Amino acid sequence: MGKNYHQKPCKYVESLELKIMDIERSIRYYETIIGFRVLEREKKRAVLTADGKTPLLTLIEPEGVSAKEPHRTGLYHFALLLPNRSDLADFLQSLVKLNVRIGASDHHVSEAIYLQDPDDNGIEVYVDRDDSNWIWNEKEVHMTTEPLNARDLLQAGTKEGWKGLPEGTIMGHIHLHVGDLAEAEKFYCDGLGFDVVTRYGGQALFISSGGYHHHIGLNVWNGQHIPAASPNSTGLEDYTIVYPDDKDREEAVLRIKALGAEVTKINDIYEVIDPFGMKIHLS
Repeated sequence: MGKNYHQKPCKYVESLELKIMDIERSIRYYETIIGFRVLEREKKRAVLTADGKTPLLTLIEPEGVSAKEPHRTGLYHFALLLPNRSDLADFLQSLVKLNVRIGASDHHVSEAIYLQDPDDNGIEVYVDRDDSNWIWNEKEVHMTTEPLNARDLLQAGTKEGWKGLPEGTIMGHIHLHVGDLAEAEKFYCDGLGFDVVTRYGGQALFISSGGYHHHIGLNVWNGQHIPAASPNSTGLEDYTIVYPDDKDREEAVLRIKALGAEVTKINDIYEVIDPFGMKIHLS
């Protein structure tokens, strides 16, 4: 299948935390529709996992939480990467049986299904094509958005069908609404150390580490120079980037401090606020 882009020496997104309106409703959705399992549970907080030990998504219902605001920076979608094409086929078959409304695309590098959770948080569930088939033009990878061939995908399904997220599921990437692409590129590439791998004109930027098609997507589809979401609004609370070693992480911290970013250290985790009000943990 090629290289593993979600381990050392790459840096990658490992997990995220979402603010939601109703913890019980969200747990039902993420268990029943997406196929997560609950790893830890408190009254207004739940940690979700695919393998029974690794946290991928944390749901919190804050006091005084309010509905998602339009035209703000924040989460566009988070993306769960499945280990096999047969898993995506089984997932699609499950969604058909449950009559769940979806979007679906073929991006050449991957095949993807899109959903919205009860609080309008975007979710992508996808599988990568073999990286030997990705097309590179110097340092830019070819990605497109074509209709998914659902009929062909479904033929890859198994007799057992969908049993929930398989153990090998990981957080493949995160895609964010930002207010300015040039500012985003400066922070995420010059600062955090990612490489640009695709540009969609002046609309979106895709960045990665180690030659992946993208670990982070950045777009201005919610508008240019939009404000950050209110602290009590549903949506992204924070997400975690894993660095391959302390040296790489410390160098990134120095670079983003030089850019004027706000950085604090809590135990062994650096907490950074990006230029658009989004909180990132550097692990």
